[in-house]
Amino acid sequence: MEQRGLGQSLVVSAQGVGCMGMSATYGAADEQESVATIHHALDRGVTLLDTANIYGAGHNEQLVGRAVAGRRDDVVIATKFGFVTPTTPDGRRIDGRPEHVHAACDESLARLGVDHIDLYFQHRVDSDTPIEETVGAMGELVDAGKVRFVGLSEAGPDDIRRAHATYPVAAVQSEWSLWTRDHETNGVLATTRELGIGFVAFSPLGRGFLSGAVRAPEDLEEGDMRRGHPRFQGENFARNLDLAEHVRALAQQKGCTASQLALAWVLAQGDDVVPIPGTRRSRHLDENLDANEIELDADDLASLEAAFPVGVAAGERYPGALRQAWQR
Repeated sequence: MEQRGLGQSLVVSAQGVGCMGMSATYGAADEQESVATIHHALDRGVTLLDTANIYGAGHNEQLVGRAVAGRRDDVVIATKFGFVTPTTPDGRRIDGRPEHVHAACDESLARLGVDHIDLYFQHRVDSDTPIEETVGAMGELVDAGKVRFVGLSEAGPDDIRRAHATYPVAAVQSEWSLWTRDHETNGVLATTRELGIGFVAFSPLGRGFLSGAVRAPEDLEEGDMRRGHPRFQGENFARNLDLAEHVRALAQQKGCTASQLALAWVLAQGDDVVPIPGTRRSRHLDENLDANEIELDADDLASLEAAFPVGVAAGERYPGALRQAWQR
């Protein structure tokens, strides 16, 4: 599989696997199937697995740890810290204080069953803690051998610059797909490229919407968090369904699936971009990975650009109650 660089020294497969959905976030999960999917991913040359301490209240890290046991040298494990549940006594939902950084890392190491984390992301920036303090503590983890590389998730340009000046940042993770392109115009992508920081793109299939698998809100299982997301509700859903249909039609012309076309577009955005589509099943994994072989020419890219300008999706990315905490 093609390899891509994140930052100056970390090399990973051109696609990773986002493991969040393996812990019930998108409805009921099958742990046996999820572990089999991770094994299949490693067999096909995927090296980057992405998880977080909040996914499934720690279950997801435990699952990933069990899945990679005996194959630790084959995988780059990325996990995250920052969200606290319930809130801290002072009301924090996001905690970037140095003492929390160290404690959260030790807890993740125990759940994963490993002696180091390859890529450690601050899940969201804590507005009450100077990012220099947070990233300084992350650098201490590197010095201690508990972490290899430092990353930020959903950080703004100023935070990225301040963090990188404190300790080298290998990667910034944010949502990037045909219907979520905010960082192309808000300075984030320009900043990462100026500083030589890699970009890890989560939800490259628009949380599955662009695959065409969701045709009505009722297609989402009970307990699926997408039911509460504005883009999956009411008139927004109907308008976004037209976008998904456009992807399907273009994919049909190209001789591939809608998922593959959407992923191929993300992959075509630069060698510093590594998408991490989430999947729980090996057959979907194979479909995703085969997108690596699809080449989009200038006409293909122009057609997609015309159909999916920045801001085209109807509805906010997150519900109002979470928007301020989850987006910066």
